[in-house]
Amino acid sequence: MKPGKDLSDYNSGFTRRKFIYNVSAAIGAGVVLASPLLSKAAGFIKTDETYTVKQIMDMFIKDVPGGVLPNTVDTLKAGSPDTKVNGIVTTMFATIAVIREAIDLDANFIIAHEPTFYNHPDDTSWLQNDEVYQYKVNLLKQHDIAIWRNHDYIHHLIPDGVTTGTLAKLDWQKYADGKIPNIITLPTTTLRGLIAHAKSKLNIEKVRYIGDPLQKITKVLLMPGAAGGQRQIEAIGMYKPDVLVVGEIQEWETAEYVRDALAKGDNLSLVTLGHIASEEAGSEFMINWLKEKFPAIKATHVPSGNSLSFM
Repeated sequence: MKPGKDLSDYNSGFTRRKFIYNVSAAIGAGVVLASPLLSKAAGFIKTDETYTVKQIMDMFIKDVPGGVLPNTVDTLKAGSPDTKVNGIVTTMFATIAVIREAIDLDANFIIAHEPTFYNHPDDTSWLQNDEVYQYKVNLLKQHDIAIWRNHDYIHHLIPDGVTTGTLAKLDWQKYADGKIPNIITLPTTTLRGLIAHAKSKLNIEKVRYIGDPLQKITKVLLMPGAAGGQRQIEAIGMYKPDVLVVGEIQEWETAEYVRDALAKGDNLSLVTLGHIASEEAGSEFMINWLKEKFPAIKATHVPSGNSLSFM
């Protein structure tokens, strides 16, 4: 993000329009994980019809301004687009544990937000002789399960589906800015109070932070996921928050900037929630969309959980 650009450009490839929305419709509604994009026409979909993986993908993409993205990681990672869907699982990561849960639920379509095969584009050329990769692929083939990554498209919704879900989970919708919902103005609290609230609402065991636990907090800059150090730092400079709340950081980038800002005398703190915790609600967001568009198909959110434990 270059100086003068809007926070809405913080995630590479996203456009400013994804943060612009009607606050009365999107925030004022206050419905937890309710999608603002659910079409009235959805109620007229016949519930006795069957749908393929591709039809469900196409329906979601149709709701995204601009439609099909020319360069996206949101492709099928396993299975066939022609597979008839008998059940859907949404999740952050299509882990082996999540795949097994899908099998138990008789669901043959998994919609994941993040990569399936351990790198952003899901390039598997380097994994062909890897035993973990082969086990996962064979498990998917054995049970004829399709996996679609829905990352770029859900972020291109207006408003951003992940931001909407996370705000709802934190119960911060009513405090979010009408045009840039990542900026939240809270009733005055402390950094300790904000952290306790986030841990409780997002079911987080522990978070990492920089700052004085007794610091007064009003203005929050929320950047779920991994926006990158430059975007995080430039957003701090542009919006001057009391605290930056992120999913994850490169430790040699944003953390060091905040540490220096504190030494300079700035009123600034940093809270890292963890990537999964900060975006899990975006996967849950999909459930409302699916149940509205395809009420005859059983859809279940299966949390992938945190891959890391605390000692």
